[in-house]
Amino acid sequence: MQIKAVAALAAFGLASGLAFGQAPQGVSKTEILVGSIQDLSGPIAGFGKQTRLGMQLRVDELNEQTGGIHGRKLKLVFEDSQYDPKKAVLAAQKLVNQDKIFAMIGHIGTAQNLAAMPVQFEKNVPNLYPITAARDMYEPFHRLKFSFAASYYDQMVIFLPRLMKEKGAKKPCIMYQDDEFGLEVMRGAEAGAKSMGLELVEKTTYKRGATDFSSQVAKMKAAGCDLVVLGTIIRETIGAIGEARKTGYSPTFLGSSAVYTDLIHKLGGKAMDGLYGAMTVQHPYLDDASPQVRFWANKYKTKFGEDPTVFSVYGYNAVDGFIQAAQKAGPNLNVDTLVKALESMTFPADIFGSAPASFGPKKRQGSNETRLSQIQDGRWKVLTPYMKVDGAK
Repeated sequence: MQIKAVAALAAFGLASGLAFGQAPQGVSKTEILVGSIQDLSGPIAGFGKQTRLGMQLRVDELNEQTGGIHGRKLKLVFEDSQYDPKKAVLAAQKLVNQDKIFAMIGHIGTAQNLAAMPVQFEKNVPNLYPITAARDMYEPFHRLKFSFAASYYDQMVIFLPRLMKEKGAKKPCIMYQDDEFGLEVMRGAEAGAKSMGLELVEKTTYKRGATDFSSQVAKMKAAGCDLVVLGTIIRETIGAIGEARKTGYSPTFLGSSAVYTDLIHKLGGKAMDGLYGAMTVQHPYLDDASPQVRFWANKYKTKFGEDPTVFSVYGYNAVDGFIQAAQKAGPNLNVDTLVKALESMTFPADIFGSAPASFGPKKRQGSNETRLSQIQDGRWKVLTPYMKVDGAK
């Protein structure tokens, strides 16, 4: 009799597990806990703060307007990497092993994501929509990697030859951050130059957190570089261009989507006019934004006391992408149902001007389309429609 009772209980437990699914890490009856790692006190803290606020706005909207996802409130917890890969590992360990997050969303930085992903994947924690356009975010294939962005590599392959032809440039060069991010931009620049039968005339690097770029600029000036690719972010972009202007050196400057931020022209001033940058979504300048974007921006400003930026949009969209997938996954939310949902999803163009995106069973890059912008009279102006590498699907 006792054996039958135990067997009956076991059968009931198995049936319950099949019916309702084993609750994964970070998912309870009332809550879904997700995490994000940002630079909140390091060299790109401006980006990190803006991304965090955009993410929080979408979480608050969801919880206040609909009560969550299938009856579960969404909770977001942040850790600060200070843009240091070693600190990113510690942050990932805390989020995954102590906080026990269900998914990592919008982690900023190439080297930082690469350092953190092994910690996540060991515990079956997906890496969703990282704030970096490195190919490593979707290659090599891993079922837990999902990236929205057109790669830094493709951005340079498309726009370096275009600008060289347009400007009549003959001597392309690059200044880049000495890490995985900078190397991705450099490899794309090499490929772009090679497509024109050229090589990069000068390659010069700097360490994360550097503030003096006089020697790098002097090298490129001495080499006669007439188009300079910048594998840079905020202060390195401003520092390099400012140094060049000061010394009377005026090449064409081209950056990846990492330079596409209002902080460049706000902090760098008039000297930044002329900088070209790849982009994947528009900065929300409110005086020429659509009514929908202005409505969204007013909510943001009311909540946080400042205007939103393109990184606010990145953060907002990253959380929104998770919400859509979790809703499609259904009440039985776990990693398998989330991955299956994502693999069947298409995200249309949105109010911010993002390109449509989609995933599939073997497709982990949402979009490979990018546009070119230039700073003109202290603001970014879109110059091209969305483009992708010839022959790309």
